Amino acid sequence: MTATSLEVATPATVPSSTAPRTKKRRSRARRGVSGWVVLIVVFVCAVLMLFPFWLALVNAFKPGAEYIETGPLSVPTTLDFTALINFWQGVNFNQKLWNSALISGSVALIAAAISLLSAYAIGIGRIKGRVWILAIFMLAFTIPQEALVYPLFILTRDLGLYDTQLGVIIILAVLQSAFGTYMLASVLGSFPPEVLEAARIDGASRLQILWSIVLPLTRPTLAVLVTFFFIWTWNDFFLPLVLLPSAANQTVSVALGALSGQYTSDPTALAAASLAGILPAFIFFILFQRTLMRGVNLGAVK
Repeated sequence: MTATSLEVATPATVPSSTAPRTKKRRSRARRGVSGWVVLIVVFVCAVLMLFPFWLALVNAFKPGAEYIETGPLSVPTTLDFTALINFWQGVNFNQKLWNSALISGSVALIAAAISLLSAYAIGIGRIKGRVWILAIFMLAFTIPQEALVYPLFILTRDLGLYDTQLGVIIILAVLQSAFGTYMLASVLGSFPPEVLEAARIDGASRLQILWSIVLPLTRPTLAVLVTFFFIWTWNDFFLPLVLLPSAANQTVSVALGALSGQYTSDPTALAAASLAGILPAFIFFILFQRTLMRGVNLGAVK
């Protein structure tokens, strides 16, 4: 009876041990296939996003005769800097770069400071109507600039800030601080109350708590906001176009928009202008990429 029972039990135990292994292998195979699909989709999206930059790069240094012969997709056999030099000198691009850097840097720092102070009052100060205030801020940064351009034009004209960089800096800093306040208030709303209570027991004032405790802990998030504010302001076209009509105050985006019609018949000159406008923002992003990713990852961990 024992041998018979063993002979009957032995075949029954084999499928029970191999079934989990088979399921694991199938799940691993499915993960591998899905991983390759995601990788292919990401690669295709990256190629589509980088294709315009590639066109601007190869055509900015391509002679006009070679562009006519080989078309826009071919790599230039000889490097020709004529189109880039003519554009740079023709529009006084050094001045445009300085204007954009000054406006973008000032807006990024001022908007981050306003966002921190407002979020500190809303998130930690626990003022009344906190939820409604955050809802107003959320609606504020969803309003299109086209709906605000006429009141802003009248306001800057009456205050003597029209066609001045200071007026654009103040307006863009206030507009972008709405998003920064909403983002920082959500972070500071979950700030550990034990830390704040210990600081108050030690006799720290609100300003000392902000400077010594809140600011160091929110520095990665502030770095992300400063990076976003800088890039958004650098690429902003509509408000600088309306509020900065003179050539001496124009930004890079406005200069490129004004020249697109002039150089439409010259593709190499238009590519050189596009490359000159893209490179500064691209270099800024590369320099602050680690700071940006560090802030995003730290915010996700928190």
